[in-house]
Amino acid sequence: MNFGLTDEQEMIVSTVRRFVETEIYPHEAEVERTGTVSPEVAEAIKAKTLELGFYACNFPEAVGGAGLGHLDFALVERELGRGSMALTHFFGRPQNILMACTGDQIERYLKPAVRGERMDALAMTEPGAGSDIRSMTCSARRDGGDWVLNGTKHFISGADHADFVIVFVATGEDETPAGPKKRITTFLVDRGTPGFTIRPGYRSVSHRGYANMVLEFDNCRLPDAQVLGAVDGGFAVMNEWLYATRITVATMAVGRARRAFEMGLNHAAERQQFGQPIGKFQGVGFQLADMITEIDAADWLTLSAAWRLDQGLPANREIASAKLYASEMLARVTDAVLQVFGGIGLMDDLPIERFWRDARVERIWDGTSEIQRHIIARDLLRPLGA
Repeated sequence: MNFGLTDEQEMIVSTVRRFVETEIYPHEAEVERTGTVSPEVAEAIKAKTLELGFYACNFPEAVGGAGLGHLDFALVERELGRGSMALTHFFGRPQNILMACTGDQIERYLKPAVRGERMDALAMTEPGAGSDIRSMTCSARRDGGDWVLNGTKHFISGADHADFVIVFVATGEDETPAGPKKRITTFLVDRGTPGFTIRPGYRSVSHRGYANMVLEFDNCRLPDAQVLGAVDGGFAVMNEWLYATRITVATMAVGRARRAFEMGLNHAAERQQFGQPIGKFQGVGFQLADMITEIDAADWLTLSAAWRLDQGLPANREIASAKLYASEMLARVTDAVLQVFGGIGLMDDLPIERFWRDARVERIWDGTSEIQRHIIARDLLRPLGA
């Protein structure tokens, strides 16, 4: 791995960072105050992203995307991590799983999503099924030539703006020596389909304005044309196209940690107590040293996992390590930065308390820290027969 960025990668970093600073930062306080992103602001962000040529930059050029590799895209996500997720959502990174589209699905879903004409959301989690995907109860059964979906999904990010949703549901069950094992199928469901309701979810302390929604299916009838991938092949689709989504959490955590750290560093250099900058006191200076060491470690751990994907190398354990370490690092860094600021850090005059609140969810979504540790341990033990 070459530890230096190419000129093109440096351009990606500077372009996206400048975009976040000029187009995202100015709207963050309003989003925090109202808990929403106005349609005008959302459309403006999307339009400017399209103009830059970065919309759907995670998709290959063959379907109209920018064709960035995993490492290049990780750099994009790292810079976007500096900004409010409610706003950077409209920078536009459709789910890579749409590459599984075939036939008419390409013109109805894949290409419109890449062009920014339609937005998608991904739905797996249920009230009774989080990390254990196979325990989902949302199901689809055959009825004539159609499928009939029933059940509920929750914590579905982006569904408030989605034109269609990519939904994973149970479509059967097999008996195995370990007990019943559900078969999973992926469906493309358009907003407005009879029997499909999108309603507001829960109020969260993390990422205000980036709403989570509840999806309800009540005898929602879909034809075979809405199946993404093969019937009962949902896990195959998931494993092929959602393999690296955890890198997004890791990279964004690194970007957010750097922004918080930079504010803490400047404050430590400027804030005077007892006749000198507080950064000169060992209690603060050592915290700064620990923070930058952890941020750099998380950064390289994440970029190396993305690099492995680009090289076609196994990366499941490395991705899990990156997601685990970066998300937990972000919690430590935001807490330490708040401590450096003292009481003012808890006031909403500064974004520090927001960084601190937002950090909490990163250890939960896209696989909890416990799940990441399980993945890592399993990867280490399997070659030894354990």
